Amino acid sequence: MSVTAGRPAATAPGAARGRGGPLTGWWSRVLAFNVFAECLIVVTGGLVRLTGSGLGCPTWPECTPGSFTPTVVQAEGFHKWIEFGNRTLTGLVGLAALAALVVVWRRRRLDLLPFVGLVLFGILAQAVIGGITVHTALHPAFVMTHFLVSMLLITASTVLWMRGKEAPGPRRPVVRRDIRGLAWAAAAVLAAVLVVGTVVTGSGPHSGDAEEPARFPLDPQSVSWLHADLVMVFVGLLVGLVVALRVTAAPARTRRLAWQLMAATLLQGAVGYAQYFTGLPWAVVAVHMAGACLLVVAMARQLCVLTEPVVAAPAAVGERTAQPA
Repeated sequence: MSVTAGRPAATAPGAARGRGGPLTGWWSRVLAFNVFAECLIVVTGGLVRLTGSGLGCPTWPECTPGSFTPTVVQAEGFHKWIEFGNRTLTGLVGLAALAALVVVWRRRRLDLLPFVGLVLFGILAQAVIGGITVHTALHPAFVMTHFLVSMLLITASTVLWMRGKEAPGPRRPVVRRDIRGLAWAAAAVLAAVLVVGTVVTGSGPHSGDAEEPARFPLDPQSVSWLHADLVMVFVGLLVGLVVALRVTAAPARTRRLAWQLMAATLLQGAVGYAQYFTGLPWAVVAVHMAGACLLVVAMARQLCVLTEPVVAAPAAVGERTAQPA
């Protein structure tokens, strides 16, 4: 291991005043809610596509020409309310990101500002991508981009949450370099799994529009097999990661999150095979989309715990600090 166990870490300047230190309690819960909001809008966006409501509001930024809200005379029926509801949820996601910005700024965690900025910029970019998606009649390339950007925002939000719970400043590895490389290789394969998974969706029956489906001119079965092959590679890397962390006596938290990542992967794989062999029922596909969010969160958390802050938080008042042997 790269870190000498038992070596006391320094205390962050100003941490004793409660500023610039780890974000705990409600501060941390705000950052966690930001992760939840990013995942929620992915699931509701999936419901828009799975119910054929992608053009329930046929224009953007208005829902229908001359009105930002659905109108009685619209021909889209209940689809307009599903699409409009998802658009409205963007406001909640934006508020969650702004709340995260307030937390980071008030607690003087300036090291977290790049992650907050990425999330806020991403939300604005998603609004534009969503508008382009509507104006291109749900072209699968833009639907695909919309989903993948959401995965990036979930990743950034998760890192923001995890880093917020720790002290700022330089970090040091807690596992060997080859194990860190294995974890990052797994993350790269997971990214490929997500990309190919969106191509599978863009080639299948759930295009987002019940009347005029737009799809990639690809064989859904062949793309699905490629997706499954990548998942198997990912599982193999995770098995190697779990074993490597065990035999090298890695920190307990690192090993625990690796098992959680493995559990999320196996659950997602089971749902994926279930939807494939049952003809892609929309309810099972929706669960699969929620599982994708869970898997991205688990992977981001795993990467975060491969290192730890060099600077530690101060001990609580009255707590005796253990002396190195």
